[in-house]
Amino acid sequence: MANDMAKQANPTRREFPAFPFDPYPIQSEFMRFLYDSLKKGGIAMLESPTGTGKTLSIICSALQWLIDRRNQPTKQNHVCSSNEKESSEDEPDWMRDFTVPLPVPEKRTPKSKPKIPKKKIPKMLDKIEEETGEEEDREFLLEDYESEDELIERSKRKVEKCSGCDSSSSEEEEELEQEVVKPKIYFASRTHSQLSQFVKEFKRTKFASEINVVCLGSRKNLCINPTVLKLGNANRINERCLELQKNKKEVKVKVQNENGTRAKKKISSGCPMLKNQALRRQFRNEAMDNGALDMEDLVNLGNKIGTCPYYGARDIIQSAELVILPYQSLLLRSARESLGLDLKGNIVIIDEAHNLADSLTSMYNSKMTYSQLNRVLSHLEAYFKRFCNLLGAGNRRYVQTLIVLSKSFIKLLSGSSDNSTSSTMTINELLFSLDIDNINLVKLCQYVKESKIIHKVSGYGNKSTSANQNGEYNFQEGSIVSDFQSMVDILISLINNNTDGRILISKQKSSLDYTEEGYIKFVMLSGEKIFSEVIQDAQAVIMAGGTLQPIEETRVRLFPKVPSEEVKFFTCNHIVPPESILPVAVSRGPSGLTFDLSYNHRSSPKMIEELGRFLSNIVAVVPEGIVVFFASYEYEHTVHDAWKLSGILEKLSKKKQIFREPKNSTDVESTLKKYEVIESCSKGETGISGAGRNGAILLAVVGGKISEGINFSDGMGRCVVMVGLPYPSPSDLELMERIKHIEGISCSNSSCDSDSGFATLKRCSNRGREYYENLCMKAVNQSIGRAIRHINDYAAMLLVDALSPEKEKKKKREKRREGRREGRREKRREKREEKESCGRRKREEKGEKRLPCEGGCRAKRRGVRKTTYADIEMSSAEDEAGPSGASPPPTEAPPTEAASTQRPKRRRRRAARPSAQNVIPPVQPANAENQQVLFVTDNDHLVGLSFEERENIWS
Repeated sequence: MANDMAKQANPTRREFPAFPFDPYPIQSEFMRFLYDSLKKGGIAMLESPTGTGKTLSIICSALQWLIDRRNQPTKQNHVCSSNEKESSEDEPDWMRDFTVPLPVPEKRTPKSKPKIPKKKIPKMLDKIEEETGEEEDREFLLEDYESEDELIERSKRKVEKCSGCDSSSSEEEEELEQEVVKPKIYFASRTHSQLSQFVKEFKRTKFASEINVVCLGSRKNLCINPTVLKLGNANRINERCLELQKNKKEVKVKVQNENGTRAKKKISSGCPMLKNQALRRQFRNEAMDNGALDMEDLVNLGNKIGTCPYYGARDIIQSAELVILPYQSLLLRSARESLGLDLKGNIVIIDEAHNLADSLTSMYNSKMTYSQLNRVLSHLEAYFKRFCNLLGAGNRRYVQTLIVLSKSFIKLLSGSSDNSTSSTMTINELLFSLDIDNINLVKLCQYVKESKIIHKVSGYGNKSTSANQNGEYNFQEGSIVSDFQSMVDILISLINNNTDGRILISKQKSSLDYTEEGYIKFVMLSGEKIFSEVIQDAQAVIMAGGTLQPIEETRVRLFPKVPSEEVKFFTCNHIVPPESILPVAVSRGPSGLTFDLSYNHRSSPKMIEELGRFLSNIVAVVPEGIVVFFASYEYEHTVHDAWKLSGILEKLSKKKQIFREPKNSTDVESTLKKYEVIESCSKGETGISGAGRNGAILLAVVGGKISEGINFSDGMGRCVVMVGLPYPSPSDLELMERIKHIEGISCSNSSCDSDSGFATLKRCSNRGREYYENLCMKAVNQSIGRAIRHINDYAAMLLVDALSPEKEKKKKREKRREGRREGRREKRREKREEKESCGRRKREEKGEKRLPCEGGCRAKRRGVRKTTYADIEMSSAEDEAGPSGASPPPTEAPPTEAASTQRPKRRRRRAARPSAQNVIPPVQPANAENQQVLFVTDNDHLVGLSFEERENIWS
C-alpha cells in the first residue's frame, strides 16, 4: 500500500511542458533519461552530439525534477498534519490538558551576542617600539605558537568577522546569513562563455520566473573596483581584494616631509564597494527580482547600485535553487568552503565533461620558479632577522624550517651547465633526495594556514619596500603574497600519496645568450580522491557532453571503485540529416603540394603559403562566415604574420573581414559580437554591406575559449576549416607522465630522464595510446561541432592535413581490416544459421531426411551445395518432363547404400589469389583515374584520396 501511494505521488514523468518547442525524439529520450537518473541518484553520463539541444534539454528536465521535488514535501506534510490532527482528536481530555506549549524563541539581537574578550597584547610587542621606535611593526609580529593543540583550540574560540562588513551593521549581517536553505542544482561548466550561454538558454524557458538562480564567477570577471582591475592578472586581483578587506582600518605609513622630519600619514584602505550593507541588500533583492542574470548583467547591476557584484552574488547562494558556477568553484574543496557550497543531498550537473578528468587534475597542479624561491628566501631571512628575538619558540622553529626548505629547493634548481635537462621523480624520491623526509609537512602546512605567516611576512616586506617619498603606499607588490602562496601550494602537494602525482624539475639554465628559468612543478595524475568527495556528498552526479566515449576511460580515472554496471549511460545520434553536412579531407593544396602539417613541417614557408592559397579559394566560394581552427596560439600567430608579409592576408580581407581569437578571455565576448554583426550585415539584415565583402573569417585555436561552448549557427559558421590534427606535443613532460600513469608504466628517476615522449608512446600498448589519440579527436569533434546547432543548419567541414605516417597507417589499416573481417564472419555465421534453420523447418514439414556428408560444413564454406533425396527426385522428375525445346539430360541411377556410405571425391579447386599489388577497390567508376573522393563510409584513411592512391594503400 505504501509503495502504491509512493508511485502515485511521484510517477515517472514522460512529458516536459517547459520545453519551448516540440522536442525531437532524441531530445525526449534525453530528458526522460535525465529525469529518471535524478530520481534514482548515483552517477549518469549523457552523450549528445553538439547541436542537438543538449543544454535546453538539461534545463527542462532537471528543473522539472526540482519543481516536482519542491511540491512533493508539501503533500507529505499535509498528510502528516492531517494524521496528527486525527490522532489528537482521539486523545482523552486529560492528556490534551497535560500538553504544555513550548516557549516562543526570543528574537536574536546584537545585544544577545556573547562578547569576546580582547586578546592581551604580549609584552614583547612593547619592546619593538622601545628598541627601534617603530610602533607600526607590531602588526607584523606573529602570535605565540607553542604547540599545534593550543593553536587549534585557539582557532576554535576565534570568531571571524564577515568579509567586508562594517561593525555597525551586525543586524544586517544576521539578516544576510539567516536564509532558508533550499534544495539546489549546481550546474558547472569549464569557461565563463559557456555559463553565459547556459543563462541565455535558461531565459527561454518558463523556469526563468519560477526558480531563483545565481551565476557565480571569478573576481576578475565581476570586480568593478577600477584600482583593482588595472592590475590585470587574476592572482593579483584576488590578492588585492583580500588585502583590502583585511586592511579596513587606516594604515600608518612614515614619510619624509618638507622639513626633513619623520611624520605619519594615515592612508584609508578597504574596498569602497563593500562598506555599505544596505547597498548589498538592495543588490540581492534586485538580482533575485530580475531573474536569471549572467556575469555581464551582474556587473552592470553592481555599477548601477555601487556595490560589489562578486560578493553580492555570493549573498544569493543560500536562497538560490539553481547555482551556475565554473569548474574551479565546484571541484576545488577550498573554493567550496569559501563560497559555502553544500553538496549533500543536492544535484551536480557537469557540462562539457569530456575533459573533466584533465581539468580536475590540472586544478591541483602547483608550480614555483627559481626567482620566486629567491624572493621568498630573502623575505623570510629579513623577517627572521628583524623579529628573531621577539618570536616564540614555536614560531622561531617553523620560520627556520621554511628557510631550510627554500634553500633546499633553490639548491635543487641551481644548474651548473647548459646541458642541464629536465627530470621527473616521485614525491618520496624528492623528499629523500633533499633530505627533508624528516619534516612533518602536515603540521607545517597547518601552521602556515593558522598563523597567517604569509600575510605577516609579505606585509612586512611590502612595508619596508613600498613606501616612497610621496607618501603613497604601493599595493602592487602583491606578487610577494603570490610567491609565498606558490611555495605553500608545493608543500601541500607533497602531502599527497606517492602514486597520486609526479614532480617535474627543470633546472636553471644560463649562458651568454639566454637564461632559462628553472622551476619545480607538481602534476596531479589521479582525480579519484578529489572527485570522490563530490560523489559521496551529492545525491546525483550528471556528466553531459558531446563526446564522452570511451566512458571506461573516464570511469577508471575518476571513480574506479564504482562498478561499471552502476554507471548509467545514454547516447543518441544527431538530429541533422546527413545531407546537411559536408565533411571533406583535404590532403593537397591548389598547386598539388601535400599538406604535411606535422610539427616539424607545418611552419615551413611553402606550407604556410599553400595553406593561404587554399583558404583564398575557399573564401571565394563559401558565403557568410568561415571559422579556421589552428592547433595553438603560437602557430596561429606564425601563420598570421607570414600571411601579412606575403600579402595573402590583404587578399583575404578584400573578400571577408578577418577576426582573431584573443588570448584574454574577457575580450572574447566583444570579438564575437563584432563577428556576429558582420555576419548579419552579410545577410542584409541591417542594410549595411561592405564593398565586395561577404561575411567574415575568424581565426581560432583548438582548446581555446571559442572552440568549446560557443555557437556558430547559421551564417556564423557555414564552413569550418581544421588546420592539421591537434595532437599534443610528445615533448610535454606533464602529458607523458599522465600517459604513463594511465598505462600503468612504473617510473623511476633514471628511466624517466632517459625516455623521450616518442619512446613513451611506443612503450604504450592500448590505454595510453588511445588516451593520446582521444585527446586529439575529442578536440576536433568539439571544434567542428560548433557549426551545426539546429536541424535546419548546414555547414562544410574541411580537415586540412595529409595522412599519418606509413607505419601508423599500416596499423590502422590492419585494425580496420580485422574489424571488417570479424564483421563479415559474424554476418556469414548468422546467415548460415538462418539458412540451416529454414532448411531444417522445410525438411521437417516435408518429412525428408538429409544425406550424410562427411565434410558438411567445410563443403558449405567452399560453396558446395549439399544434396538431399528430395533434390535427386526433383531433378529426375524434371529430366523426364524436360524443358520445351531442349533434350532431356541423361538420367542418373539413384545412389545405392554403398555409394551413400562411400566418401565422395572432393574437387580441389582453389581460387587464384591475387597478389597484394593487384588488389583494387571493389567499386570504381570509368573515369576514376583522377576523381577526388569527398567522403566514404569507412572514413579514416581513404578520405580525400584518388583511386590510384587508394589502390596503393590497399596494396
